[in-house]
Amino acid sequence: MYFFWRRRRYMVAMLAFFGFFNVYALRVNFSVAIVAMTSNRTVEENGTNVEYGPEFDWDSKIQGLLLSSFFFGYICTQILGGWLASRVGGNKVYGIGIAATSILTIVMPAVTYFPDHAVIPMIILVRVVEGLFEGVTYPCIHAVWARWAPPLERSRMASLAFAGSYVGTVVSLPVCGLLANELGWPSIFYVFGVVGLIWFIIWMYVVKEGPEMDPKISPQELEYLQNILGQTDKNLVHPWRAFFTSMPVWAVIVAHFCENWGFYTLLTQLPTFMKDALEFNLKKAGFMSALPYLVMAIVLSFSGQLADYLITNKYLNTSQARKLFTCSAFMGQAVFMLMTCFLLTPTGAVSCLTAAVGLGAFAWSGFSVNHLDIAPQHASVLMGLSNTMATLPGIISPSITGILVQNKTVDEWRVVFYMASFIYLFGALFYGAFSSGEIQPWAEHKINQDRTKIDEK
Repeated sequence: MYFFWRRRRYMVAMLAFFGFFNVYALRVNFSVAIVAMTSNRTVEENGTNVEYGPEFDWDSKIQGLLLSSFFFGYICTQILGGWLASRVGGNKVYGIGIAATSILTIVMPAVTYFPDHAVIPMIILVRVVEGLFEGVTYPCIHAVWARWAPPLERSRMASLAFAGSYVGTVVSLPVCGLLANELGWPSIFYVFGVVGLIWFIIWMYVVKEGPEMDPKISPQELEYLQNILGQTDKNLVHPWRAFFTSMPVWAVIVAHFCENWGFYTLLTQLPTFMKDALEFNLKKAGFMSALPYLVMAIVLSFSGQLADYLITNKYLNTSQARKLFTCSAFMGQAVFMLMTCFLLTPTGAVSCLTAAVGLGAFAWSGFSVNHLDIAPQHASVLMGLSNTMATLPGIISPSITGILVQNKTVDEWRVVFYMASFIYLFGALFYGAFSSGEIQPWAEHKINQDRTKIDEK
Protein backbone atom coordinates (compact mmCIF):
# COMPACT_ATOMS: atom_id res chain seq x y z
CA MET A 1 0.00 0.00 0.00
CA TYR A 2 2.92 2.37 0.60
CA PHE A 3 3.86 2.27 -3.12
CA PHE A 4 0.26 2.64 -4.23
CA TRP A 5 1.11 3.70 -7.77
CA ARG A 6 2.48 0.20 -8.53
CA ARG A 7 -0.99 -1.39 -8.32
CA ARG A 8 -4.07 0.12 -9.91
CA ARG A 9 -6.28 -1.15 -7.08
CA TYR A 10 -4.18 0.83 -4.61
CA MET A 11 -4.45 3.88 -6.84
CA VAL A 12 -8.24 3.47 -6.66
CA ALA A 13 -8.05 3.26 -2.86
CA MET A 14 -5.86 6.37 -2.64
CA LEU A 15 -8.16 8.43 -4.84
CA ALA A 16 -11.13 7.15 -2.83
CA PHE A 17 -9.27 8.48 0.24
CA PHE A 18 -9.19 11.94 -1.31
CA GLY A 19 -12.82 11.53 -2.32
CA PHE A 20 -13.88 10.96 1.28
CA PHE A 21 -11.59 13.84 2.26
CA ASN A 22 -13.85 16.04 0.12
CA VAL A 23 -17.05 14.36 1.35
CA TYR A 24 -16.34 15.37 4.92
CA ALA A 25 -14.72 18.71 4.15
CA LEU A 26 -17.90 19.64 2.29
CA ARG A 27 -20.04 18.30 5.13
CA VAL A 28 -18.40 19.92 8.16
CA ASN A 29 -17.64 23.36 6.71
CA PHE A 30 -21.13 24.57 7.64
CA SER A 31 -20.53 23.55 11.29
CA VAL A 32 -17.73 26.14 11.52
CA ALA A 33 -19.31 28.69 9.18
CA ILE A 34 -22.49 28.84 11.25
CA VAL A 35 -20.47 29.83 14.33
CA ALA A 36 -18.96 32.73 12.38
CA MET A 37 -22.33 33.65 10.88
CA THR A 38 -23.99 33.90 14.32
CA SER A 39 -21.14 35.49 16.34
CA ASN A 40 -20.54 39.15 17.10
CA ARG A 41 -18.17 40.80 14.64
CA THR A 42 -15.30 43.20 15.27
CA VAL A 43 -14.53 45.42 12.29
CA GLU A 44 -11.70 47.96 12.06
CA GLU A 45 -12.96 51.34 10.83
CA ASN A 46 -10.63 54.34 10.59
CA GLY A 47 -8.13 52.72 12.92
CA THR A 48 -10.79 51.90 15.53
CA ASN A 49 -12.29 48.49 16.29
CA VAL A 50 -16.07 48.64 16.04
CA GLU A 51 -18.24 45.87 17.52
CA TYR A 52 -21.25 44.68 15.48
CA GLY A 53 -23.90 42.13 16.29
CA PRO A 54 -24.16 38.74 14.53
CA GLU A 55 -24.90 38.74 10.82
CA PHE A 56 -27.63 36.14 11.39
CA ASP A 57 -29.57 36.09 14.66
CA TRP A 58 -30.35 32.37 14.88
CA ASP A 59 -30.98 30.66 18.23
CA SER A 60 -29.75 27.14 19.06
CA LYS A 61 -32.94 25.50 17.77
CA ILE A 62 -32.63 27.12 14.34
CA GLN A 63 -28.92 26.29 14.20
CA GLY A 64 -29.71 22.67 15.10
CA LEU A 65 -32.31 22.56 12.31
CA LEU A 66 -29.89 24.01 9.74
CA LEU A 67 -27.15 21.58 10.74
CA SER A 68 -29.43 18.54 10.69
CA SER A 69 -31.26 19.45 7.44
CA PHE A 70 -28.37 17.99 5.42
CA PHE A 71 -29.28 14.55 6.75
CA PHE A 72 -32.90 14.76 5.63
CA GLY A 73 -31.59 14.51 2.08
CA TYR A 74 -28.69 12.22 2.96
CA ILE A 75 -30.95 9.51 4.37
CA CYS A 76 -33.10 9.35 1.23
CA THR A 77 -30.44 8.20 -1.27
CA GLN A 78 -28.56 5.53 0.67
CA ILE A 79 -30.28 2.45 -0.73
CA LEU A 80 -30.79 4.16 -4.11
CA GLY A 81 -27.05 4.88 -4.26
CA GLY A 82 -26.18 1.24 -3.61
CA TRP A 83 -28.67 0.06 -6.21
CA LEU A 84 -27.48 2.59 -8.83
CA ALA A 85 -23.86 1.62 -8.21
CA SER A 86 -24.63 -2.03 -8.87
CA ARG A 87 -26.26 -1.05 -12.17
CA VAL A 88 -24.19 1.77 -13.67
CA GLY A 89 -20.91 1.52 -11.77
CA GLY A 90 -19.78 2.68 -8.34
CA ASN A 91 -17.09 4.97 -9.75
CA LYS A 92 -19.60 7.09 -11.71
CA VAL A 93 -22.09 7.43 -8.87
CA TYR A 94 -19.35 8.26 -6.35
CA GLY A 95 -17.80 10.95 -8.54
CA ILE A 96 -21.05 12.63 -9.56
CA GLY A 97 -22.29 12.67 -5.96
CA ILE A 98 -19.24 14.61 -4.76
CA ALA A 99 -19.16 16.93 -7.79
CA ALA A 100 -22.79 17.97 -7.36
CA THR A 101 -22.25 18.62 -3.64
CA SER A 102 -19.24 20.79 -4.52
CA ILE A 103 -21.31 22.92 -6.89
CA LEU A 104 -24.04 23.41 -4.29
CA THR A 105 -21.41 24.36 -1.71
CA ILE A 106 -20.14 27.13 -3.98
CA VAL A 107 -23.73 28.38 -4.35
CA MET A 108 -24.39 28.53 -0.58
CA PRO A 109 -23.18 32.14 0.08
CA ALA A 110 -25.43 33.46 -2.70
CA VAL A 111 -28.43 31.88 -0.96
CA THR A 112 -27.96 34.15 2.07
CA TYR A 113 -28.76 37.21 -0.09
CA PHE A 114 -32.40 36.16 -0.39
CA PRO A 115 -34.94 38.26 1.57
CA ASP A 116 -34.80 37.66 5.34
CA HIS A 117 -37.95 35.55 5.44
CA ALA A 118 -36.58 33.23 2.74
CA VAL A 119 -32.99 32.77 3.90
CA ILE A 120 -33.61 29.94 6.36
CA PRO A 121 -35.89 27.91 4.02
CA MET A 122 -33.41 28.36 1.14
CA ILE A 123 -30.42 27.26 3.23
CA ILE A 124 -32.41 24.23 4.36
CA LEU A 125 -33.28 23.45 0.73
CA VAL A 126 -29.64 23.64 -0.41
CA ARG A 127 -28.50 21.55 2.56
CA VAL A 128 -31.14 18.90 1.83
CA VAL A 129 -30.13 18.67 -1.84
CA GLU A 130 -26.46 18.46 -0.81
CA GLY A 131 -27.44 15.56 1.39
CA LEU A 132 -29.23 13.85 -1.50
CA PHE A 133 -26.03 13.83 -3.57
CA GLU A 134 -23.65 12.96 -0.74
CA GLY A 135 -25.98 10.17 0.34
CA VAL A 136 -24.82 7.93 -2.50
CA THR A 137 -21.11 8.06 -1.63
CA TYR A 138 -20.75 5.48 1.13
CA PRO A 139 -23.01 2.81 -0.43
CA CYS A 140 -21.52 3.09 -3.91
CA ILE A 141 -17.92 2.80 -2.69
CA HIS A 142 -18.74 -0.79 -1.67
CA ALA A 143 -19.58 -1.45 -5.33
CA VAL A 144 -16.07 -0.18 -6.13
CA TRP A 145 -14.54 -2.54 -3.53
CA ALA A 146 -16.54 -5.46 -4.93
CA ARG A 147 -14.68 -4.96 -8.23
CA TRP A 148 -11.27 -3.84 -6.94
CA ALA A 149 -10.63 -5.16 -3.38
CA PRO A 150 -9.50 -8.80 -2.86
CA PRO A 151 -10.98 -10.38 0.32
CA LEU A 152 -7.68 -10.40 2.23
CA GLU A 153 -7.07 -6.72 1.42
CA ARG A 154 -10.54 -5.37 2.16
CA SER A 155 -9.84 -4.01 5.62
CA ARG A 156 -6.74 -2.09 4.62
CA MET A 157 -8.17 -0.69 1.37
CA ALA A 158 -11.49 0.32 2.91
CA SER A 159 -9.80 1.71 6.04
CA LEU A 160 -7.41 3.77 3.92
CA ALA A 161 -10.31 5.26 1.96
CA PHE A 162 -12.47 5.89 5.03
CA ALA A 163 -9.49 7.56 6.74
CA GLY A 164 -9.97 10.32 4.18
CA SER A 165 -13.18 11.26 6.01
CA TYR A 166 -11.26 12.08 9.16
CA VAL A 167 -8.33 13.73 7.42
CA GLY A 168 -10.90 15.89 5.65
CA THR A 169 -12.38 16.77 9.02
CA VAL A 170 -8.92 17.44 10.50
CA VAL A 171 -7.98 19.79 7.68
CA SER A 172 -11.32 21.50 7.15
CA LEU A 173 -12.12 22.41 10.77
CA PRO A 174 -9.03 24.58 11.39
CA VAL A 175 -8.87 25.82 7.78
CA CYS A 176 -12.52 26.87 8.01
CA GLY A 177 -11.72 28.75 11.21
CA LEU A 178 -8.80 30.51 9.54
CA LEU A 179 -10.78 31.35 6.41
CA ALA A 180 -13.67 32.73 8.46
CA ASN A 181 -11.33 34.93 10.51
CA GLU A 182 -9.16 36.16 7.64
CA LEU A 183 -11.40 36.23 4.56
CA GLY A 184 -14.93 35.95 5.92
CA TRP A 185 -17.21 32.95 6.19
CA PRO A 186 -18.23 32.87 2.45
CA SER A 187 -14.66 31.92 1.53
CA ILE A 188 -15.16 28.60 3.35
CA PHE A 189 -17.70 27.48 0.77
CA TYR A 190 -15.79 28.73 -2.26
CA VAL A 191 -12.47 27.09 -1.35
CA PHE A 192 -13.80 23.64 -0.53
CA GLY A 193 -16.26 23.62 -3.43
CA VAL A 194 -13.47 24.25 -5.94
CA VAL A 195 -11.23 21.59 -4.37
CA GLY A 196 -14.05 19.06 -4.72
CA LEU A 197 -14.47 19.80 -8.42
CA ILE A 198 -10.73 19.40 -9.08
CA TRP A 199 -10.82 15.98 -7.39
CA PHE A 200 -13.83 14.95 -9.53
CA ILE A 201 -11.94 15.57 -12.78
CA ILE A 202 -9.00 13.43 -11.63
CA TRP A 203 -11.23 10.63 -10.31
CA MET A 204 -13.25 10.28 -13.49
CA TYR A 205 -10.10 10.25 -15.62
CA VAL A 206 -8.22 7.63 -13.58
CA VAL A 207 -10.76 5.29 -11.95
CA LYS A 208 -12.75 2.85 -14.10
CA GLU A 209 -15.76 0.77 -13.16
CA GLY A 210 -13.76 -2.46 -13.07
CA PRO A 211 -10.21 -3.75 -13.69
CA GLU A 212 -11.06 -5.02 -17.17
CA MET A 213 -11.95 -1.46 -18.25
CA ASP A 214 -8.67 0.07 -17.07
CA PRO A 215 -6.20 0.39 -19.99
CA LYS A 216 -3.25 0.96 -17.63
CA ILE A 217 -3.63 -2.08 -15.39
CA SER A 218 -0.92 -4.75 -15.70
CA PRO A 219 -1.93 -8.15 -17.16
CA GLN A 220 -0.82 -9.85 -13.92
CA GLU A 221 -2.98 -7.66 -11.70
CA LEU A 222 -5.95 -7.96 -14.06
CA GLU A 223 -5.72 -11.75 -14.05
CA TYR A 224 -5.40 -11.85 -10.27
CA LEU A 225 -8.44 -9.63 -9.66
CA GLN A 226 -10.60 -11.46 -12.20
CA ASN A 227 -9.69 -14.85 -10.75
CA ILE A 228 -10.31 -13.86 -7.15
CA LEU A 229 -13.30 -11.56 -7.62
CA GLY A 230 -14.88 -12.76 -10.85
CA GLN A 231 -17.37 -10.69 -12.81
CA THR A 232 -20.19 -8.64 -11.31
CA ASP A 233 -23.70 -9.58 -12.36
CA LYS A 234 -25.53 -6.33 -13.13
CA ASN A 235 -28.82 -8.26 -13.26
CA LEU A 236 -28.33 -9.53 -9.72
CA VAL A 237 -31.57 -9.85 -7.74
CA HIS A 238 -31.25 -8.64 -4.17
CA PRO A 239 -32.95 -10.89 -1.54
CA TRP A 240 -34.66 -8.12 0.43
CA ARG A 241 -36.50 -10.46 2.77
CA ALA A 242 -33.23 -12.15 3.70
CA PHE A 243 -31.65 -8.76 4.38
CA PHE A 244 -34.31 -7.84 6.93
CA THR A 245 -34.44 -11.24 8.65
CA SER A 246 -30.67 -11.74 8.96
CA MET A 247 -29.26 -11.02 12.42
CA PRO A 248 -25.71 -10.44 11.08
CA VAL A 249 -27.18 -7.71 8.84
CA TRP A 250 -28.95 -6.16 11.83
CA ALA A 251 -25.72 -6.35 13.83
CA VAL A 252 -24.00 -4.20 11.20
CA ILE A 253 -26.95 -1.78 11.11
CA VAL A 254 -27.00 -1.35 14.89
CA ALA A 255 -23.20 -0.94 15.09
CA HIS A 256 -23.28 1.65 12.29
CA PHE A 257 -26.08 3.56 14.03
CA CYS A 258 -24.30 3.60 17.40
CA GLU A 259 -20.93 4.68 16.00
CA ASN A 260 -22.55 7.45 14.00
CA TRP A 261 -24.49 8.77 17.01
CA GLY A 262 -21.32 9.71 18.82
CA PHE A 263 -19.55 10.74 15.64
CA TYR A 264 -22.28 13.04 14.33
CA THR A 265 -22.83 14.55 17.77
CA LEU A 266 -19.20 15.64 17.81
CA LEU A 267 -18.99 16.41 14.09
CA THR A 268 -21.82 18.94 14.17
CA GLN A 269 -21.53 20.23 17.75
CA LEU A 270 -17.85 20.08 18.74
CA PRO A 271 -16.96 23.65 17.66
CA THR A 272 -20.00 24.94 19.56
CA PHE A 273 -19.14 22.82 22.63
CA MET A 274 -15.58 24.16 22.59
CA LYS A 275 -16.93 27.72 22.47
CA ASP A 276 -19.72 27.30 25.07
CA ALA A 277 -18.27 24.94 27.70
CA LEU A 278 -14.52 25.49 27.26
CA GLU A 279 -14.69 29.17 26.21
CA PHE A 280 -12.44 28.79 23.16
CA ASN A 281 -12.61 31.41 20.43
CA LEU A 282 -13.58 30.35 16.91
CA LYS A 283 -10.02 30.02 15.62
CA LYS A 284 -8.84 27.95 18.60
CA ALA A 285 -12.05 25.90 18.63
CA GLY A 286 -11.46 24.96 14.99
CA PHE A 287 -7.97 23.67 15.71
CA MET A 288 -8.91 21.82 18.92
CA SER A 289 -12.03 20.32 17.32
CA ALA A 290 -9.81 18.84 14.62
CA LEU A 291 -7.50 17.01 17.03
CA PRO A 292 -9.77 13.96 17.67
CA TYR A 293 -10.13 13.38 13.94
CA LEU A 294 -6.39 13.63 13.36
CA VAL A 295 -5.90 10.79 15.85
CA MET A 296 -8.68 8.78 14.19
CA ALA A 297 -7.19 9.22 10.72
CA ILE A 298 -3.82 7.94 11.96
CA VAL A 299 -5.27 5.01 13.91
CA LEU A 300 -7.62 4.02 11.07
CA SER A 301 -4.77 3.53 8.60
CA PHE A 302 -3.08 1.28 11.17
CA SER A 303 -6.18 -0.62 12.34
CA GLY A 304 -7.09 -1.81 8.84
CA GLN A 305 -3.59 -3.20 8.35
CA LEU A 306 -3.78 -4.92 11.75
CA ALA A 307 -7.17 -6.51 11.02
CA ASP A 308 -5.96 -7.95 7.71
CA TYR A 309 -2.73 -9.17 9.35
CA LEU A 310 -4.61 -11.04 12.11
CA ILE A 311 -6.96 -12.66 9.59
CA THR A 312 -4.31 -13.48 6.94
CA ASN A 313 -2.00 -15.11 9.50
CA LYS A 314 -4.93 -16.98 11.10
CA TYR A 315 -4.54 -15.49 14.56
CA LEU A 316 -8.24 -14.71 14.34
CA ASN A 317 -10.96 -15.73 11.93
CA THR A 318 -12.98 -13.00 10.21
CA SER A 319 -15.85 -13.15 12.72
CA GLN A 320 -13.52 -12.87 15.70
CA ALA A 321 -11.62 -9.95 14.19
CA ARG A 322 -14.79 -7.99 13.39
CA LYS A 323 -16.21 -8.55 16.90
CA LEU A 324 -12.93 -7.73 18.67
CA PHE A 325 -12.34 -4.49 16.80
CA THR A 326 -15.92 -3.22 16.97
CA CYS A 327 -16.89 -4.18 20.52
CA SER A 328 -13.64 -3.14 22.21
CA ALA A 329 -13.80 0.22 20.42
CA PHE A 330 -17.41 0.85 21.49
CA MET A 331 -16.72 0.02 25.14
CA GLY A 332 -13.68 2.29 25.16
CA GLN A 333 -15.67 5.09 23.56
CA ALA A 334 -18.42 4.74 26.17
CA VAL A 335 -15.84 5.07 28.97
CA PHE A 336 -14.17 8.16 27.52
CA MET A 337 -17.48 9.88 26.76
CA LEU A 338 -18.45 9.40 30.43
CA MET A 339 -15.09 10.76 31.56
CA THR A 340 -15.71 13.87 29.47
CA CYS A 341 -18.76 14.60 31.66
CA PHE A 342 -16.51 14.99 34.70
CA LEU A 343 -13.39 16.47 33.14
CA LEU A 344 -14.83 19.57 31.55
CA THR A 345 -11.54 21.41 31.48
CA PRO A 346 -9.82 22.21 28.17
CA THR A 347 -7.11 19.57 28.66
CA GLY A 348 -9.37 16.91 30.18
CA ALA A 349 -12.25 17.26 27.72
CA VAL A 350 -10.07 17.42 24.63
CA SER A 351 -8.04 14.39 25.80
CA CYS A 352 -11.14 12.29 26.48
CA LEU A 353 -12.88 13.23 23.24
CA THR A 354 -9.69 12.60 21.28
CA ALA A 355 -9.44 9.10 22.78
CA ALA A 356 -13.14 8.40 22.15
CA VAL A 357 -13.02 9.44 18.50
CA GLY A 358 -9.65 7.71 17.94
CA LEU A 359 -11.01 4.40 19.20
CA GLY A 360 -13.73 4.64 16.58
CA ALA A 361 -11.05 3.79 14.02
CA PHE A 362 -10.96 0.22 15.32
CA ALA A 363 -14.74 -0.03 15.05
CA TRP A 364 -14.60 1.10 11.42
CA SER A 365 -12.10 -1.68 10.66
CA GLY A 366 -14.72 -4.04 12.04
CA PHE A 367 -18.32 -3.32 11.09
CA SER A 368 -17.74 -1.04 8.08
CA VAL A 369 -16.32 -3.83 5.91
CA ASN A 370 -18.58 -6.51 7.39
CA HIS A 371 -21.05 -6.07 4.51
CA LEU A 372 -18.40 -7.47 2.14
CA ASP A 373 -17.82 -10.45 4.45
CA ILE A 374 -21.41 -11.61 4.69
CA ALA A 375 -22.62 -10.82 1.13
CA PRO A 376 -19.98 -9.41 -1.27
CA GLN A 377 -22.18 -8.94 -4.31
CA HIS A 378 -24.92 -7.28 -2.27
CA ALA A 379 -22.48 -5.13 -0.26
CA SER A 380 -23.33 -1.79 -1.88
CA VAL A 381 -27.04 -2.20 -1.15
CA LEU A 382 -26.35 -3.47 2.38
CA MET A 383 -24.13 -0.45 2.98
CA GLY A 384 -26.98 1.74 1.74
CA LEU A 385 -29.35 -0.01 4.12
CA SER A 386 -27.07 0.31 7.16
CA ASN A 387 -26.10 3.88 6.33
CA THR A 388 -29.78 4.81 6.01
CA MET A 389 -30.31 3.81 9.62
CA ALA A 390 -26.93 5.28 10.61
CA THR A 391 -27.97 8.64 9.15
CA LEU A 392 -30.79 9.00 11.66
CA PRO A 393 -28.32 10.19 14.34
CA GLY A 394 -27.32 13.01 12.00
CA ILE A 395 -30.93 14.16 11.95
CA ILE A 396 -31.83 13.45 15.58
CA SER A 397 -28.64 14.26 17.47
CA PRO A 398 -28.14 17.94 16.45
CA SER A 399 -31.82 18.65 17.08
CA ILE A 400 -31.77 16.97 20.50
CA THR A 401 -28.55 18.79 21.37
CA GLY A 402 -30.12 22.10 20.31
CA ILE A 403 -33.06 21.42 22.66
CA LEU A 404 -30.89 20.25 25.57
CA VAL A 405 -28.26 22.98 25.33
CA GLN A 406 -30.46 26.07 25.21
CA ASN A 407 -28.63 27.84 28.06
CA LYS A 408 -25.18 26.60 26.99
CA THR A 409 -24.29 25.37 30.48
CA VAL A 410 -21.87 22.60 31.42
CA ASP A 411 -24.66 20.51 32.99
CA GLU A 412 -26.63 20.61 29.75
CA TRP A 413 -23.61 19.40 27.77
CA ARG A 414 -23.15 16.52 30.28
CA VAL A 415 -26.53 15.07 29.30
CA VAL A 416 -25.38 14.98 25.66
CA PHE A 417 -22.34 12.87 26.59
CA TYR A 418 -24.31 10.56 28.94
CA MET A 419 -26.61 9.71 26.06
CA ALA A 420 -23.73 8.96 23.67
CA SER A 421 -22.06 6.66 26.24
CA PHE A 422 -25.19 4.58 26.71
CA ILE A 423 -25.67 4.17 22.95
CA TYR A 424 -22.06 3.01 22.49
CA LEU A 425 -22.47 0.38 25.23
CA PHE A 426 -25.67 -0.97 23.68
CA GLY A 427 -23.93 -1.23 20.30
CA ALA A 428 -21.08 -3.28 21.76
CA LEU A 429 -23.48 -5.78 23.35
CA PHE A 430 -25.67 -6.18 20.25
CA TYR A 431 -22.83 -6.50 17.75
CA GLY A 432 -20.96 -8.95 19.98
CA ALA A 433 -24.04 -11.18 20.21
CA PHE A 434 -25.22 -11.25 16.59
CA SER A 435 -22.45 -10.34 14.12
CA SER A 436 -20.73 -12.76 11.75
CA GLY A 437 -17.80 -12.70 9.34
CA GLU A 438 -19.01 -15.62 7.24
CA ILE A 439 -20.81 -15.49 3.90
CA GLN A 440 -24.50 -15.91 4.63
CA PRO A 441 -26.48 -18.80 3.07
CA TRP A 442 -28.68 -16.45 1.07
CA ALA A 443 -25.57 -14.93 -0.58
CA GLU A 444 -23.55 -18.11 -1.19
CA HIS A 445 -24.88 -19.12 -4.59
CA LYS A 446 -22.99 -16.32 -6.35
CA ILE A 447 -19.68 -16.72 -4.53
CA ASN A 448 -16.81 -19.10 -5.14
CA GLN A 449 -15.41 -19.43 -1.64
CA ASP A 450 -12.19 -20.90 -2.94
CA ARG A 451 -11.17 -17.58 -4.50
CA THR A 452 -9.68 -16.37 -1.24
CA LYS A 453 -7.05 -19.09 -1.53
CA ILE A 454 -5.60 -17.76 -4.74
CA ASP A 455 -2.23 -16.04 -4.33
CA GLU A 456 -1.20 -13.13 -6.53
CA LYS A 457 1.56 -14.15 -8.83
